[in-house]
Amino acid sequence: MNSLELLRLSRRLARIAEEAMPQMGLHQLPSSVRAILLDVFDNPESSIGEITTRTGFPQSHVSSAVARLREGGAFVTATDEHDRRRTVVRPSPEALRRAVGPAALAPIDGALAAALGASDSGQVAGDVAALESLSRRLFPEILMQPRQPRDFETVYATAAPPWDIGRPQPALQRLADAGTLRGRVLDAGCGTGEHALMAAALGLDATGIDIAPAAIAAAQAKARGRGLAARFLVGDALDLAGLGERFDTVLDSGLFHVFDDESRARYVDALGAAIAPGGRCHVLCFSDRQPGAFGPRRIAQEEIRASFADGWRVESIEETRMLLAFRPEGAIAWLAAIERL
Repeated sequence: MNSLELLRLSRRLARIAEEAMPQMGLHQLPSSVRAILLDVFDNPESSIGEITTRTGFPQSHVSSAVARLREGGAFVTATDEHDRRRTVVRPSPEALRRAVGPAALAPIDGALAAALGASDSGQVAGDVAALESLSRRLFPEILMQPRQPRDFETVYATAAPPWDIGRPQPALQRLADAGTLRGRVLDAGCGTGEHALMAAALGLDATGIDIAPAAIAAAQAKARGRGLAARFLVGDALDLAGLGERFDTVLDSGLFHVFDDESRARYVDALGAAIAPGGRCHVLCFSDRQPGAFGPRRIAQEEIRASFADGWRVESIEETRMLLAFRPEGAIAWLAAIERL
C-alpha cells in the first residue's frame, strides 16, 4: 500500500465513522472544525496555542472552533491548576461516551460489514481487530493504556474509563460471594472504588488507593451515596510501604498489566510490604490468549509465576473474563490467587 492508497482508505473510514454516528453530527461540521475536534480527542488538556501549532490553522479560527464545539457539548474548558494563565481544552465526558460507548459500536460494526460486503461476523471481527492493531501502532491510545500518572488523571477527569463498568468485575464478585475475602482489604489501583466498596458492603475493613485524584473523588462520592465506610486515598501503588499498614487481602483489577518489567518488580515488592504473612493477593489481568494488540499489555501465566517467585506461593491461575464498558463480551483474562509467605 502506498501513501496515496492509505490516504484514500483513511477518508473512506472517516466517512463510515461519520455516517454510523449521526448523533455526533460530524458530517455537519466544516473539515477544519472536524480536524480541531479530532486533535483535542488525541491531545486532551491542550491550550488554544498548542492546538494552533499542531493543526496549522489561525489562532482566531481555532478559538472560534473551540467555542463552537464547547457550545455543542463536545468540549469543556478549564483553567490549568498548575498555571492559572492557561486554559485547557478537553473532550466532554458525554462526547467521549457517544464516541466510544456501546451505542456507537454496533453501527460501526454494521457499517464496516456493509463496506466489506460481508455477512460473516468472524470476518468482520478479524478486520476490526486488524484496524485496532493498526490504530494501536500508529496512535498510542491513552484511554486504554495510560502510561503516566497525568494520563490516568486525564482519563478519569474527562470520561468513564473503558475498564470502569460501574460495578465489580464478575470474577472478583464471585470471590466475595464465596467468602474468600477476609480481614483488612486493600483495593490497589482502585479507580472509582467498586471493589473496595464490594468489600465494605460485606462488613470488611476496606481501603482503596489510586494515583488519580479524580478517581478517588468519585470513589469517595460513591461511598457517601451508598452509606459505606470504605476509605479512599490518593497514592502510588508502587509505594504501598508508605501507607505503614498491613492488609490481609489485596485486590488488583487491571493494575498488574499496566506496568513494564521494571515497575512490575517494584509493584510486587510494594505488595510484599503491604500484605501480612498468610495474606493473599488476587490479580485480575489481561491474558496473552486475548487476540489483537488493542488495550493493555498481555500477560502470560509464566510471567505471573516468575514475578511472584520469591516470598510468595501462587495458589491458582484460572482463565476468566475482564469486562469492558465498550465491549460487553469483555476480554480474556487471568485471575491469580497468590499467598504471601
